[in-house]
Amino acid sequence: MTDRIRNQALRAKEMPAAAAAELIGNGATLGTSGFTGAGYPKAIPLALAERIGAAHNKGEDFKIRLVTGASTGPQMDGALAKVHGVSFRSPFNTDAAMRSNINSGETEYFDTHLGQVAPRSVQGNYGEFDFAVVEATAITEEGGIVPSSSVGNSQTFMDLAKRVIIEVNEWQPEGLEGMHDVWRGNISGTPGRDIIPIRTADERIGETFLRVDPGKIAGIIRTNDPDRNAPFAAPDAHAKAIAGHLLEFFEHEVKKGRLPANLLPLQSGVGNVANAVLEGLNEGPFENLMGYSEVIQDGMLKMLDTGRMKIASATSFSLSPDAVEEINRRMSFFREKIILRQQDISNNQEVIRRLGCIAMNGMLEADIYGNVNSTRVMGTKMMNGIGGSGDFARNSYLSIFLSTSTAKDGKISAIVPMAAHVDHIMQDSQIIVTECGLADMRGLGPVQRAEQVIRNCAHASYKPMLEDYLNRAKKDSWGKHTPHLLKEALSWHERFIETGTMMPG
Repeated sequence: MTDRIRNQALRAKEMPAAAAAELIGNGATLGTSGFTGAGYPKAIPLALAERIGAAHNKGEDFKIRLVTGASTGPQMDGALAKVHGVSFRSPFNTDAAMRSNINSGETEYFDTHLGQVAPRSVQGNYGEFDFAVVEATAITEEGGIVPSSSVGNSQTFMDLAKRVIIEVNEWQPEGLEGMHDVWRGNISGTPGRDIIPIRTADERIGETFLRVDPGKIAGIIRTNDPDRNAPFAAPDAHAKAIAGHLLEFFEHEVKKGRLPANLLPLQSGVGNVANAVLEGLNEGPFENLMGYSEVIQDGMLKMLDTGRMKIASATSFSLSPDAVEEINRRMSFFREKIILRQQDISNNQEVIRRLGCIAMNGMLEADIYGNVNSTRVMGTKMMNGIGGSGDFARNSYLSIFLSTSTAKDGKISAIVPMAAHVDHIMQDSQIIVTECGLADMRGLGPVQRAEQVIRNCAHASYKPMLEDYLNRAKKDSWGKHTPHLLKEALSWHERFIETGTMMPG
């Protein structure tokens, strides 16, 4: 096996993780690699968490500000949260310990559109970046940084940071080299920005490595630590029903001439339902599909394997342990079918609109008019974040939101009179799908949309309550365009908080 650090001069910058963590001080802002539990630094956050914990035991203040591509894993978000070491976090998190700190008010958290993190960083919204901490598969002879299992915002963070620390993770397969596509045009810098020359999802336009000024590299650490790879649940009856409704819709749209026979580039959010839809597409009638998304999940990997999908473009993987083993074993095969791009291209509105993507994303709840809450349980408690759903929902050819019709054993309805928080306004949601059915809201006014959503998507237990609400609202609402009864519009959420169920007693 060749040395992963192939640049002789940079080998002189190798150091232990503990020594690198000593460089980071209280109040520092870190921009790191990592997206959906893939390609995030592991050794330095663990060493930094140990330092922070020791400082707190002495009564000393020590917290950092942390900006990433998206979610990371237990060695990073988990370890830092457990020692209460993060004062500010952005833009996306799935770690339970970090979520607890966010919802207690201890950690300030700004969830934002993932495609906007790089430009907002350049604009100074996060202040100055003291360090970029980036995981790599290798360092080339010329000093190029080969990303690992995600690209994320690594290039932007290294450009902006005062100092850079690289983790070369030998757990990551060497075969990842050549899979990445890093474009050096002005994507997120000062306007006017360059036109991104991507016209099809399978186009490569850049280099296979990241660039960094070697003078900024403060340290290089060798690691051998796995990504956070969680298994997906096998599709249950509800997930299969959602997939079935969606495939039937796609077939109808093809027959009507509104979609080509091979559909359009597919974007899929993360999760069991989204993965089930991809598995359904793998068994469906459509061929020569393409993916243009943020993440490549198990379902998309299976489609590449069977030949159902020709190419998948993303910024990261989000794979189960079995899928990781499969892709590592057959890297030469998958490397020709996968492109990993930087996040401000994978989630770029210009490219999404030009390609005409089909966006399929999960949701916590939608109201009867199609306003969608993706992030805040009962309107106040953060789940994960908006992620890239907004990048795709507003700019795609089709905007689809998916959910089971109820949660918590029927105690929560995913269709409510009024969303307790809105991430996606009704103008950005076209299709809502639950196991009960599909609501096509395109070209409909608010009351027509509400009738579609209630009739097709609401669970039978809640449908009469929603019908009653809409009928009374149409009669008694102050305004009749988008009828609401403001005194009871959020009463379902209040009832759940007070009694543990949205169903009346």
